[in-house]
Amino acid sequence: MEMVSELVDGLPWPALAAQLRQEGYALLPGLFDAAAQDALRACLAPPAALPRTSLNSDAQGRAEIFRFEAALPSMLAALVDALYAQLAPLARHWQAMLGVAGDFPDDFPTFAERQRRAGYHAGLSYLSRMCKDDYFPLHQCVQSEWLFPFQLVALLSQPDNDFGGGQFVMTEQRPRMQSRPIVLPLQAGDAALIATGYRPCRGNNGYYRVNLKHAVSTVSGGERIGLELSFHAAA
Repeated sequence: MEMVSELVDGLPWPALAAQLRQEGYALLPGLFDAAAQDALRACLAPPAALPRTSLNSDAQGRAEIFRFEAALPSMLAALVDALYAQLAPLARHWQAMLGVAGDFPDDFPTFAERQRRAGYHAGLSYLSRMCKDDYFPLHQCVQSEWLFPFQLVALLSQPDNDFGGGQFVMTEQRPRMQSRPIVLPLQAGDAALIATGYRPCRGNNGYYRVNLKHAVSTVSGGERIGLELSFHAAA
């Protein structure tokens, strides 16, 4: 990747903010170039292999999870810092629209230190490896003052070449309406900013909260490598 801060600062933020508010996600095509994809995939194999957890339940789905339990790789750490700086004003705006108490500081290190002081030390970011019949069920991150309302997801394998199925799916639930399905058309190297659990929507009586969940559909074959990057401190 080119200089991360310059890359992030050059993104079309007014359009991305509008898409996040209207859809609950914003696409970032080609955010990870081939070298960055290779570097992240290398974290799955010795000697750099991350701690691995196998999921196999209806509640959690089926996949191999490789968590960044210590510090993030420098590339991802720089990406978190740069994205947070752009997203913090939007997060504060969403809070104001929904009448939610609390605040997000301007920079990620300050926010991370607040998390640590509150007793949150476990990093939430991870790589996933999914093979035939693997999937993630619909879920959302529980919101609190210590969880940022956005996260980044990325695909590090090529659909229809490296794997089949395995689409990144979101659902939106408004009061008294059927859930709306959304499929994000990710290709290898593409990323998306997503709302972790809700977005504000304007109604007749002001703004209300629209709930969002996300999932990965069943992989039909091959190997799907993905990334979920959270704005959460690791000890």
